[in-house]
Amino acid sequence: MAATRTTHYARAADGAYIGYQTMGSGPVSLLVGSYGSISIDSFDEQPQLAHFLDLLSSFAQLVLFDWRGVGLSDPLPATPEPALPFSPNDLLAVLDAIATRDGPPPSLLAWLNAGPTAITFAAQNPGRLQSLVLANTLPKLVAEPGFEWGMSARMAKSFDEDIIEPGGAGDGLAFLAVHAPSMVGDAAFVRWWDDGGRRGSSPATAHAFMRGLVACDARPLLREVDVPTLVLHSRDNGWYVVDHGRYMAEHIPGAKLVEVPSADMPIFTDKAEMFLEEIEEFLTGERHVHEPARELMTVLFTDIVDSTKQVSELGDRRWRAVLDDYERLADREVRRHRGRIVKSTGDGLLAVFDSPARAIRCATALTAQAPVPMRAGLHIGEVELRGADIGGLAVHAGQRVSAAAGPGEVLVSRTVAELVAGAGFTLDDRGEHDLRGLPGRWQLFAVTD
Repeated sequence: MAATRTTHYARAADGAYIGYQTMGSGPVSLLVGSYGSISIDSFDEQPQLAHFLDLLSSFAQLVLFDWRGVGLSDPLPATPEPALPFSPNDLLAVLDAIATRDGPPPSLLAWLNAGPTAITFAAQNPGRLQSLVLANTLPKLVAEPGFEWGMSARMAKSFDEDIIEPGGAGDGLAFLAVHAPSMVGDAAFVRWWDDGGRRGSSPATAHAFMRGLVACDARPLLREVDVPTLVLHSRDNGWYVVDHGRYMAEHIPGAKLVEVPSADMPIFTDKAEMFLEEIEEFLTGERHVHEPARELMTVLFTDIVDSTKQVSELGDRRWRAVLDDYERLADREVRRHRGRIVKSTGDGLLAVFDSPARAIRCATALTAQAPVPMRAGLHIGEVELRGADIGGLAVHAGQRVSAAAGPGEVLVSRTVAELVAGAGFTLDDRGEHDLRGLPGRWQLFAVTD
């Protein structure tokens, strides 16, 4: 966690201070820079990124650092205009600070907009890096003849003016839907994305990064990269399309290309385990199965009773109005009880909470106020984080507990009942049940007060 990592400072040739932290004690060293304008001090606020770093540090000693202009590091100089999104001198300063006489040099993981800087540094500083991992990045942003998959100059200008500029006309959520489509429904991720970017860099600095990205072209240096290079790229990403990865792999001598079946730019969200396994094998020669990120959560399922019959009786138009009323109610109550709606299930919802007591109160409020008869079921356990979605046995159990409830009833598993003992709820024992697809007999309780 960030609270347990000590921040150190490397001194660049021009006197600027570059903040860095270390974690892990693996057999190899790996440098990882800030994620765009999001500082390394914000990494642990995003659970999947924190889990990704924990797993990465199980086989590598990580050196996390902020590029100049981000978070812990000094501001960008007023002049000259940046020729790259980030300065290679920042990387050189950190390498000098951590250099040892006997050990091999570290490797570098470059993601998002760090690709041109990483390529430039590797080509111009032979022997300073052990290897290079280029993950969902690019050598050049703007398209030109022979490089048609780049971004149009007009689109780059629009992003700079409408997304980076405060109060711009662009839709940040729509951009996130392209950048990390698996996370767009996760309100906590959206908040981290927005808040982390604002805290990490000012708008003026973000504009400068964008100008450097638009101006740079590292393609002529690709053939001069003389270190083992792994190119990882999400196959279905709509922002930095996979052709960028293919181009880099074709032009860097001996580079290995791995296309991952994902649409996300962040390598720590969707298919994070695949990215980790490829990085581990590349750096260490070994490959282990890495578990998905998991969190302890209370899972709530709600379901409209006899929905098919009600559709027939009400008709499509009135039924749509009923669903709209319920969705507004659910959104209000789940947020009021500090939960998160994961998804709609057509005639109900799946929501998660960090407190079983708040989850029960939300469930009773929903069943009491719903415009049509509803049932609800709750279970608590570790769930797998799958982008904005969740999975695992706890999710299946919550769904099966809900299916066992009657009209207007809130059922909870024995695990939930034991955890809320003394919280003021009246729970009636409804005996043991066989829940389809789940092992053993499950003791269920009805919330009656």
